[in-house]
Amino acid sequence: MTMPIDNEIPVSIFVDCSTGETTVTPLTADEIAAQQARQAQAQTDMEARLAKEQAQASAVASAQSKLASLGLTENEITALLGKNN
Repeated sequence: MTMPIDNEIPVSIFVDCSTGETTVTPLTADEIAAQQARQAQAQTDMEARLAKEQAQASAVASAQSKLASLGLTENEITALLGKNN
């Protein structure tokens, strides 16, 4: 089944599996605004997660550098920080 979809207006597609009937309904302005808000929040959350991961990686690298400057070997540093670092 081919359905024309207007790329300018977001739609909701509902498929009733028991009948095979497909209903395409344009989103309301409120639904579009809610979708855009969810997308913006998802982007913000992803950026915050990436920043946290980068800060953690920097902290680990700094700790490794400081431990090495104290004379610890790479094996000793790995033993202190764990296998994942």
